[in-house]
Parts: sequence; structure tokens; C-alpha cells
Amino acid sequence: MSKASRRQTTAQPQISPSEQGIDGLSWLMLIVLSVLWGGSFFFTEIALRELPPFNLVLARVALAATILWLIIGLRRISLPHMPSVWLGFLVMGILNNMIPFSLIVWSQTYIASGLAAILNATTPLFTLIIAHIATDSDKLTLRKVIGVVTGFAGVIIVTGNPALDALAGLTTSNNGSAISLATIAPFAVLAAAVSYGCAGVFGRRFKSVPPIVTAAGQTTGSSIMLAPLALMVDQPWHLPMPGMPTWLAVLGIASISTAAAYILYFKLLNRAGASNLLLVTFLIPVSAILLGVGFLGETLEITDIAGMLVIGLGLAIIDGRPVKWLRGKANSQTA
Repeated sequence: MSKASRRQTTAQPQISPSEQGIDGLSWLMLIVLSVLWGGSFFFTEIALRELPPFNLVLARVALAATILWLIIGLRRISLPHMPSVWLGFLVMGILNNMIPFSLIVWSQTYIASGLAAILNATTPLFTLIIAHIATDSDKLTLRKVIGVVTGFAGVIIVTGNPALDALAGLTTSNNGSAISLATIAPFAVLAAAVSYGCAGVFGRRFKSVPPIVTAAGQTTGSSIMLAPLALMVDQPWHLPMPGMPTWLAVLGIASISTAAAYILYFKLLNRAGASNLLLVTFLIPVSAILLGVGFLGETLEITDIAGMLVIGLGLAIIDGRPVKWLRGKANSQTA
């Protein structure tokens, strides 16, 4: 190879996974992840009837960590030796588990889960901004901004009115503490979305670590951080023994919506990039509606169908391939 060829080769810019678009397998993984995480709202609603928020979050991450370490041991997966990697697991556990789980679960005790889903769907907005500031390869583009805003509009169409009505009912309560906490609760979910965005960017440093090890490391780190907080705030020794539905809900949210979901999460993060990965927050409300229709006998409203179409449009804009297809078709017609 000549020197000029080598210079031309090295001068090619590096394309991030987010700029490459999302392939078919990544889309399938994204949809499955949305179903796993969408189920967490259902499990949380059941478990919160008998468990306080911090105890529920601790049970979720601690049980998930136990399941993940058992799988690692059975499969004899090698572990990283660098102290910096384990410190990174602790940071990831704080950003991706401890802060957002606690804030969202706490908020669901004061606001409707639909409103929480809307606010949680702002995660891609924050992720794009954080990635633009913190990285050199994942910069904002007009197409990404238009796609995210379009998808967020679809989420509002799907779950907006019932959730906002529920919030309005809380704010007109005669209970002064309920009014103030209901006012603060939406901002707690927004803070959780910011934390998720930071985690999506920070987590890209674990590309060389097996996804299941990263998931086990972060859930272990968040368990260590949450244990003293749950003991001090919730004082679980004063609580009555939960019933079987609560235990099953905790098992479901730990094994399905946490352990399995985070294995898939880190595989998808390495494959598609932080910005594309957080598109799952648009699909979570949709998957929750479909689960309700399929298993709880709920009906699908016309606004749900319209919202899903708008969400699909937003995802298509961010992916970019439909735009390229239309341009190619237009060029072929003019040729």
C-alpha cells in the first residue's frame, strides 16, 4: 500500500454506532427490551401495595445481582481484574439503578404510572444532549432532534390525558403534603431520566467486559449503596410480612425486568450506541399498553393507535433509513 493510500485510509472519520443506524437484529433487541422494562411498571404497582419504595428497589437489585452472579458462576465467565473497572461498576450502579429506580418508584406513589412513563420518555432528549457534550463521536444532528421530539409527541398521545387528569386530581386534594409531593414527583422522574442519560454515555466504557458481568457489577454496586438507605428510611423490621403476590412481583421485576433486561441492555449498548439504545423509552409505554390488552383485558383506544404510529415515525426519522430510501427512490425516478 502506498503512503498516499495509507494517509487516505487513516484520514477517514470514525463513525459511531449511533450514526450507523440500527440494523434488524438491534431493532428486535430494542423491542424485547421495551417489553422487559415495560413489565416493571406492572410489577411495581403490585409490590408497592405492601413494600415501601426503597425496600422494593433494594429487593429488585439485590435479587437481580444474586441471579446474575449465579449465572456467571455456572458459566465460569472470567471477571475483570482492574480496580478501575469495579469502580466503574459502582458508578454505573448509582447512575443506572440506584438514582433512577428510587426516584421513579417513589414518584409512582404520588403520580400516575402513565405520567411517569411520559416523563421517563424524555431520556433520549437528555442522552443526546449529554452525549453531544461528553463525547466527540456522538454529536447532535437535526435529524436526531426531529426524531426524538416526534417520538416524544407520540408518547404524549398514547398516555397523556389520563395521566394528567390523575395528577390534577392529586393537586386538588385537601391533603397539603400530597399536593406538595405530587408537585415534586414529576421532577423526580425527570431527574431519573437525566441519570439514565448519563448512564447510557458512561456505560460505553464497558465494551470489553461481558454484558452479564457489567449487569452483575452495577446491580451489586447499587445494592451496596441502597442497603443502608433502605434500612434507615423504611425500617423493614417494622413491616408486616408481604403476601405471595408481592413476592411474585418482586421476583418478576428482579429476574425479568432487571437481570434479563440488563444483559440485553449492555449488548445493545455496545451494538447500537447510547442514543439509539435510549429509544427504548419510547417503546415502553407502547409495550405496557399491549401487555394490558393481551393479559388484563384492557381495550386499545384510537389515541393509542395514533400515538404508536407517531412513535414509529419518530423512530424511523432517527434511524434514517426510510429517508435514505425515499431519496434513493426520488433519484431513480429523476434519472
